[in-house]
Parts: sequence; C-alpha cells; structure tokens
Amino acid sequence: MLRFHQLVLPILFSLSWGVSVPTPPIAKAEEGFSVSSINVKSESEISVDSIGITVSDMDKSLRFYTEVISFQKISDTEVWGNSYDRLQGIFGVRMRVVKLRLGDEFLELTEYLTPRGKPIPIDSRSNDRWFQHIAIAVSDMDKAYAILRQFKVQYASTAPQTIPSSNKVAAGIQAFYFKDPDGHNLELIFFPEGKGDRKWQNLGKSSSIFLGIDHTAIVIGDTNRSLRFYRDLLGLRLVGESQNFGIEQEYLNHVFGARLQISGLRSSSGMGIEFLNYLTPGDGRPFPADAQANDLLHWQTTLIVKDILAIAQKLRSEGTKMISTDVIGIPNQSLGFKRGFLIRDPDGHALRIIER
Repeated sequence: MLRFHQLVLPILFSLSWGVSVPTPPIAKAEEGFSVSSINVKSESEISVDSIGITVSDMDKSLRFYTEVISFQKISDTEVWGNSYDRLQGIFGVRMRVVKLRLGDEFLELTEYLTPRGKPIPIDSRSNDRWFQHIAIAVSDMDKAYAILRQFKVQYASTAPQTIPSSNKVAAGIQAFYFKDPDGHNLELIFFPEGKGDRKWQNLGKSSSIFLGIDHTAIVIGDTNRSLRFYRDLLGLRLVGESQNFGIEQEYLNHVFGARLQISGLRSSSGMGIEFLNYLTPGDGRPFPADAQANDLLHWQTTLIVKDILAIAQKLRSEGTKMISTDVIGIPNQSLGFKRGFLIRDPDGHALRIIER
C-alpha cells in the first residue's frame, strides 16, 4: 500500500515525487511533493542569478541545450589568466564560457580547454551528495517528453509521473528526470492551474513547450545544517517543507527505498533552491574531497550580492570552505560581473558569489 506523509509550511512552491506509467501516455503518481518557486519577498540583499555546469564538449552541449530544450545562446567568451586561476582555484585555466537563457532564467556552460577535469562517476546515484539538477518548467509534459524520446535522451527516472487528485496540494503536477550528454541530471516539471508559480501558467499559454528554470535541487546530509548555511548565513528564506516516500518516489529518483525530507528556499528574485535530504537509504556517498571546478560533476549556483567584501568576511568568519583564493576582480567584466569568489556549502556544493 502506498503511504504518503506531508508536512507543509504556510507557503509552498513546487513538487517532485514518483510514478509508474506506460509510454508514451503519462502514468498516475500516488504521492509526492517537492518544493520549487513562487513569488516570495525576502529581506535579504541576495538573489539567485544562474546555475552553471562544467561540460566536456561545448559544441555538443550547445546542440543539446539549444536543439532539444530550446535554450538560446546569449554570450560566448573564452578567458584565461591569473584572475581566472585564482577565481576557479585551479592553475593554468583556459575556459570557454557560454551563457544560455530559457525564459527569464540563465544556465552557464563552462568547458575547460586546460586543464581537463574528471568525468562524472559512472555509478552515480540520485542520493549521492554531489547530485544536483535544474527543474525545467514545461507547458505540456506529453509534448516535452515526446521531444526527449525523439532525441533519445538518457533516462534518470523510470517514466514521467503525475500527482493524482487525492493529493490536494500537488494534484496534477508532473515530473521526469533525464540527463544531458555529460550525465548532468535535469528535470521536466509541469504545473497545472493553481499550482507552482503563476508565471508558468501564464507562459504556458504561448506556443513554447520549454518555459524556464523553476528551481535547482541539491542532495544534502543534514537539513538543519544546510538551513544554518543558506538561511541563517546567506539570508535565503525557507518557504516550504515536505516528506516524500513510496514506490513512485523511488521510480522518480531511481533509488530503492527512497524517503526524502524536502525543503524549498527562495531569495528576493530568481529561481528556487531545493534541499533533498535522503532519510533512507543511508548509502549516499559524500562529495569527493578532491573535486575541482573543472570536473564534470561541478555545478555552481551563482548568487548576486550588493556588498561582496562584507559577505566574504562573514563567510570566512564562519569557517566556510573557499575555492577561490580571495574576492577576485574580473578583467573587463568578461564573465558578466565585476568581482566574485567561489565557496563550498557544508555538503560540498559550489556557489559563486558575485557583485555587478
């Protein structure tokens, strides 16, 4: 028998769960919940700007993201030099950096021409601590899923999934996990009328199938510890929580016995950040201690701040692990910002703090 428990704060924003389905029709899920974006005001002077990933072949990745998911390329830059070595924490970097846009949100792809990094571990699972994804809102799950099948993308979920009407909060929301050519996890998410951020319903009236990025999700080991970092230290706002479990959740994440505590956070603007804390199973592996920004498992969430020196000092005083050597000035603002630095959160996920 399917079980579902849900703990909800006053404001919720999105959802992720599990289902079983025949293809191509989308099956019915029996439970679920995960948080994503809604318009929430924050007192923090910090906002989510973009999500970045390291890729092995820029041209191949560009074909995937622009032809399959309809991202648009807005900039293409090649950089090298001491400032970038110090920013990335790697000697002798030469990077090709391409910024893509889907709706109002941005994805940044970086190929390291030198030095090359390591591939994503072939046996990676969704409960490993280095797991991160972006959730791409769609106007029609059947049409979006058909496009993925047409391009023969790699599955990460068993099949797309729908929350049934018995779940009043999440009814009608659909989701599916898949992977890009390098193995980065991506999610399609559909919000019916009255669910999620209202902007997805408004955008869904257009002819576009792929609408924008609703949130990024990261696997964590301790919810309270991550809240102390993201909420209490960085100033993001907790807007929703839930616990998800059952066979559909297992099929979504492709993890047997999955039971997750999910927490959603928001800044004053930009996409949401979602914690995925696997209560069971407990065999998720920690973030590799030797991971670097040129490794393909590298994701970075870019946050914009108004006083970068003040927040850098605050983070250092709390013992935050630094990737960059210091706050680094960017020559000619070639990466779209004046200065910035990279850090790791308590689980090893990278964040880039920037000032424009």
